[in-house]
Amino acid sequence: MSSVISMSFDLLRAASADDNKYSRGVLGFLTGSVEFPGAAILGVSAAIRTGVGLVRFLGSEQVASSVMLVRPETVTQDGKVDAWVLGSGVAASSVQELAAISSIIESDHEHPLVIDAGALTLVSKGLFVGRLAILTPHLGEAKKLAIALGAQFNVDDSQATELAQFIARQTGATVILKGHESLVVDVDFCESQPPAPSVLASAGTGDVLAGILGALCAINSKSIAAGEVSLIQVAKSAIAVHSLAAEIASMGAPIAALDVADAVGQAIARLRVQ
Repeated sequence: MSSVISMSFDLLRAASADDNKYSRGVLGFLTGSVEFPGAAILGVSAAIRTGVGLVRFLGSEQVASSVMLVRPETVTQDGKVDAWVLGSGVAASSVQELAAISSIIESDHEHPLVIDAGALTLVSKGLFVGRLAILTPHLGEAKKLAIALGAQFNVDDSQATELAQFIARQTGATVILKGHESLVVDVDFCESQPPAPSVLASAGTGDVLAGILGALCAINSKSIAAGEVSLIQVAKSAIAVHSLAAEIASMGAPIAALDVADAVGQAIARLRVQ
């Protein structure tokens, strides 16, 4: 896996004797919907396996019940957070969830935000200038977002780099354009990541990546706020963990997204010793 690692291993630090569930980071989720409840389970599972101290799930009561069946350590009460994962599995028809996500985006200018899937429809020009946010579109979502942001160029599959750079400039966010060779971009940086295992081309694996991203943001929130860790470092580290977890889960066989989430802890353990 050495070819996939271009990251800071400090981001994957193990818990110390002085840590508690709050010092290890509190991650808030507003994800999932009646149509796509599994996205919430996948993201929460991945975050817990990444080592975040506490997960708060603030989605709908119906989705929360599903999450609790799989991840009973999840907290469903509002409270302090160090980072957010917003939008995974939120459908366009999920009016209540989208309104709640919009409120978080508008009000929380302090904590890192991972903006995925349905929440991408709420992104507007300049929304994240001077703020901490990671957008995680796949190519189709990126095309729609670029058009909504006023792109004047012809958006096609051959212009992935230009597309990601345009979105980063227009929004002020860090962008992960997901794909076989994901692009990590901000206004000053653009880098293609090493090829991901092909088994990641299956439903739900993007939700797993969002959970890893959110967990790394929460765990390292103080260092991010102090400018000691960048969202570019977080993005590259999360992609490396995601890819290695897929390799561990697969061992050459087909896999499901929950298999990847369950293997995240093993991936981090391996990366810590390299």
